[in-house]
Amino acid sequence: MSIEMEAEKRNHRKLGQQLELFMSSEEAPGMPFFLPKGMVIRNELEYFWKQKHHLAGYQEIKTPIMMKQELWEKSGHWDHYHENMYFSKVDDQNYAIKPMNCPGAVLIFNNKRRSYRELPIRYGELGLVHRHELSGSLNGLLRVRSFTQDDAHIFVREDQIESEIDKVLELVDEFYSEFGFSYKIELSTRPEKYMGSEEIWDKAEAALESVLQKKELPYQINHGDGAFYGPKIDYHILDSLGRSWQCGTVQLDFQMPEKFNCQYIGEDNKYHIPIMIHRAIYGSLERFMAILIEHYAGDFPLWLAPIQAKILPISDKHLPYAEHIKQQFQQVGIRIEIDERIEKMGFKIRDAETEKIPFMLIIGDQEIENGAVSLRRRGEGNLGQMSVMDALDKITKEKNTRENHS
Repeated sequence: MSIEMEAEKRNHRKLGQQLELFMSSEEAPGMPFFLPKGMVIRNELEYFWKQKHHLAGYQEIKTPIMMKQELWEKSGHWDHYHENMYFSKVDDQNYAIKPMNCPGAVLIFNNKRRSYRELPIRYGELGLVHRHELSGSLNGLLRVRSFTQDDAHIFVREDQIESEIDKVLELVDEFYSEFGFSYKIELSTRPEKYMGSEEIWDKAEAALESVLQKKELPYQINHGDGAFYGPKIDYHILDSLGRSWQCGTVQLDFQMPEKFNCQYIGEDNKYHIPIMIHRAIYGSLERFMAILIEHYAGDFPLWLAPIQAKILPISDKHLPYAEHIKQQFQQVGIRIEIDERIEKMGFKIRDAETEKIPFMLIIGDQEIENGAVSLRRRGEGNLGQMSVMDALDKITKEKNTRENHS
């Protein structure tokens, strides 16, 4: 099968509809609606993100979705970005809906006096942002107007820049490995319209390049594609069809902390301005979900699957036993449903396969007599009859190992 045909089969908009993950509506173009099954995947991605960041020493924050226009003028977003922003007027004050999370993180940093001993300070935020994209460019979850960025803003001393970026690159690698993605790296340098002096830009670009070289990571230079406030490392992940998607980004910013007068007291008892690292790993939850849907062709690893197992009773009289099994599985956190329809077993199995359910538990008279289930694994077929506890153990083990099977 050609890559084009395979890609069409994996189209996330088609699979999103077929698997009931998300929908779009003319009432809110470019602003996706997540359905219950899509929310399961989204919540699992968020939980994984929070777990990893907690272990890596990040503190989670939440900043307002709407802030005064003057804040965005001060940050530089107004000059460089206002045509992509949404605005509102409240009590005769001009407000903007945030297109980025960074100014909010800066305000939290400035909320109290800081010492050099506290740095690096790592703030993580799953922040909802809005950007006005032209209607013709909107595309399912890949190109939207409303999305959640998995942002982090890290405040460091100058002597910590390289060691902290090194840690960030390690974390990015951990994330992508979990999903079986390989990746390519680009170093994006000073754009035509930029803030700050050439000297600072040269210093920032040299710092990023130095880390990449020390880690012996292959990279390409993408001239002129940096953010307006600093150079960046861009990650392009490669999916199971070998297609490249731009996702993660690591940006070095000497400008915004200066504009907002961010300060910490140094070892010399004087005030110093920290440097800020902006970074995202998923890029946005919506875009990353779209890529995962196509990467796995909707056949998600068990930990991400919206429904992990389905019980298929042969007839009505087997329903009480099915209900008993369902409760046992739910108690240990397995997402499980019962197909209660009066249909032939072959039909029920086909339907569960179409829904891409990883495990099917078939029960009839023999299974009830033996206190057992007949287990099927999507893609592997019949695994035979086994005790309920053995089936539970098998499914739980696979769920907990977050297996990659792309």
